[in-house]
Amino acid sequence: MIATLRPNFRRTHLEAFALQKIGAYCDDIPECLGVVGEIMFQSDVGAKRLNQAIVKLSQSRRADVAHEALAAIFRIQSAAQKAGLHQQMPHLGLNPDWTENFVGAVSALEPYSAGRSRDVSRTALAERIACKATHFVKWDCRSGNAAIGDDGRLRWFDFEYSGVRHGAEDVAWLLGDEAWPIGPEDMQQIVISAFDTQGEHKLDDYLDYLAIYLTLHCVQRLKLIVKEVHKRGWLSKTRVRKYDDAGVHPEFAAQICKVGAFFAQRSALSAPIGRDFEDAQKVFEEVLRGRPADLDHMQVRA
Repeated sequence: MIATLRPNFRRTHLEAFALQKIGAYCDDIPECLGVVGEIMFQSDVGAKRLNQAIVKLSQSRRADVAHEALAAIFRIQSAAQKAGLHQQMPHLGLNPDWTENFVGAVSALEPYSAGRSRDVSRTALAERIACKATHFVKWDCRSGNAAIGDDGRLRWFDFEYSGVRHGAEDVAWLLGDEAWPIGPEDMQQIVISAFDTQGEHKLDDYLDYLAIYLTLHCVQRLKLIVKEVHKRGWLSKTRVRKYDDAGVHPEFAAQICKVGAFFAQRSALSAPIGRDFEDAQKVFEEVLRGRPADLDHMQVRA
């Protein structure tokens, strides 16, 4: 049993509500055992966190586990739709200020690239991600928020920030997890194979939206990494995984750039961002080789 105390008791009750509703239709989440005051009691889904367990597996086994992680996300979303949560939960990231900040963050790539992102149409990007809120999302589907139990079953936990948006955001959180050890090319194929064909989204439209959203999500993750480097310096990969921390290691920074570059190239709208990510990836690969870089003033020429 896990006793959960959130900083905001309203989120505790929201999380309990979501778990109870989803739990009536699937077994890919913890069981909510009840709420006493501000504390929620839930079943323990296992000590093997996905972010630590997957790096110990062979390449083929990693692909299988990644497929199961994505399939579980789709099952959770389907269960939430059946439970009517898409009509009951709060909408996420749909106000103009949030969108403007999310899109405008592409300027963060300029210090590590030729700054091509400044020429992209931010209006067009904002219009592309300004979706209707139609599907439940768990939010924060980083691999540290899933675990493999003694029964071998992978389950997702931490529904504190769940709400309603497009739906692809949950997949973006996993693919945009800088500590995730599977390349974006392989993950795209795994998304296709795990995709819920019984849902309302059509695969091609889903992948197009996912690519744009994930590109911008990767910018946010890179911003967080650089911010933490300035505060604490680089950390070991083991520490990052153990404490489910931001990916404050140059290999993880390079990885998030690789993911951003791959998915940005899927659309002419975001392609310049992809090229900036490629530049930034080289910067962090140089740091990984032991060559220090000034992360505040690094400038790469076209």
